[in-house]
Amino acid sequence: MNEKRHNSKPLKKAPKIALIDRQEHTSLMEPLLLQSDKYGDELDDLVLTLVSESASFKSSMPTVFATSLCQLVRSMNCYYSNLIEGHDTHPIDIERALKGNYSKNPEQRNLQLEAQAHIAVQTWIDEGKMSGSPMALSNLQEIHRRFYELLPDELNLITDPQTRKIIRIIPGQLRQQDVAVGNHLAISPGAVPRFIQRYEETYSTLGKSARILAAAAAHHRFLWIHPFWDGNGRVARLMSYASMLETLNTGGLWSIARGLARQQQEYKSHLSQCDQARRGTHDGRGALSEKALFEFSKFFLTTCIDQVKFMKSLVRPDLLRKRVITWANDEITHRRLPPRTNIILESLLSTGSVQRSDIPEILDLSPAGARRVIAALAEQEIVVSDSSRAPVRLAFPATMAAHWLPGLFPEKC
Repeated sequence: MNEKRHNSKPLKKAPKIALIDRQEHTSLMEPLLLQSDKYGDELDDLVLTLVSESASFKSSMPTVFATSLCQLVRSMNCYYSNLIEGHDTHPIDIERALKGNYSKNPEQRNLQLEAQAHIAVQTWIDEGKMSGSPMALSNLQEIHRRFYELLPDELNLITDPQTRKIIRIIPGQLRQQDVAVGNHLAISPGAVPRFIQRYEETYSTLGKSARILAAAAAHHRFLWIHPFWDGNGRVARLMSYASMLETLNTGGLWSIARGLARQQQEYKSHLSQCDQARRGTHDGRGALSEKALFEFSKFFLTTCIDQVKFMKSLVRPDLLRKRVITWANDEITHRRLPPRTNIILESLLSTGSVQRSDIPEILDLSPAGARRVIAALAEQEIVVSDSSRAPVRLAFPATMAAHWLPGLFPEKC
């Protein structure tokens, strides 16, 4: 969408208006599902591969690391989703915002608050607090509402590119205006409720395998309907994330957002192609191109598989241990960490957490010496604990990603 953000003072809520309804029929967004006899075999193979790779990754991931890694993946997912929107907020700055450490630059601060809002919504999803299908209208509106309610006022105001009027985004409210996205003129605002109802009836009733197969179709058709004035891309990616979390039991350990952001041109090109009308008698039976939807489905599923494989290779225990210990040894050599820090990291890499009372024996140090080692790691947020007496756990702060998990996201300059 080609709207511009507006930085003036907040406007009062606009009065309710009569919605334009051109009486479009929901058949305009067909096909909602691909013909299994025509495209099933190739896509079924991709679905089976994705299911297998995702299950293999989750089972290979030490349970003790899952929670900490999931928190880092939230920042990663937020970073890449924002990047698609043209907003570059590095995960290190995102983590600072989560601790209340905001930039003095107003624009950067607003972007940190935007990232914080995204993290809050994904945390809600990760904690299983979404009730029902992610494709249900109630959940799509809830994602939108939760995100926009946390945004600063400056990011809740946009300028209509056609009328130049300033519009306040009402969290969770379906759009009340016509909108064009690139060359696609979305359905009239009055038609949105019946199209969304058809959308929900189709995608919310699918079984797990069928939902994975239809993930790209659900992603695109939501964007094609364009139910909200702003934030549709973000809602679509969070919806797709929530759907994969549920159907594949991902544990929040990977996200498609990274793959889509790294292939933005191809991603957006596929979306544009899916907007196109049917291309002759051999292109399905719906109003829109089935061939384009098939190609996007291949791209979408392949991107998911690539992200699972990438994350699996990144946290492979032997390679992760090598990177962490190499970093620790270098820090000790340059006296940025106390001697024997590598020993406690070895233990944490094996067990995930250790009792505080065991640390002096593990390090062969006095209690005071052991406390100095833990304090040095805690200062860099490499270890965390629920209280001063609770076990110490290994964490994965964004500041360590370049050393421990290279390639997860770009280094901060």
